[in-house]
Amino acid sequence: QVELVESGGGLVQAGDSLRLSCAASGRIFNTYVRGWFRQAPGKEREFVAAITWIGGSTNYADSVKGRFTISRDNAKNSVYLQMNSLKPGDTAVYYCAAGPVVGTYIYWGQGTQVTVSS
Repeated sequence: QVELVESGGGLVQAGDSLRLSCAASGRIFNTYVRGWFRQAPGKEREFVAAITWIGGSTNYADSVKGRFTISRDNAKNSVYLQMNSLKPGDTAVYYCAAGPVVGTYIYWGQGTQVTVSS
């Protein structure tokens, strides 16, 4: 049984920063890709960022490049999303995910709310 638990969401003002965390427990292979997604009200869930566990290669959605940074802590089996220069358009529920290859995610967290006020 794999469980992903996000934390760190909250209500901030435009221009502020937040750091999201995602801790994994259970039998999650340490080769899995870890990603962050978000879903705003009335919109489909969208990709935000991903990191490979081996090598640490990253990729980002164009909308967050230069503002968000994904990182990992192998020892803690955790992944993080540092979000800087937040905008109201970043308001969404943020989900972490894990899967065997980039683009294929089979485990999902419950989500954490991020609200950015103008």
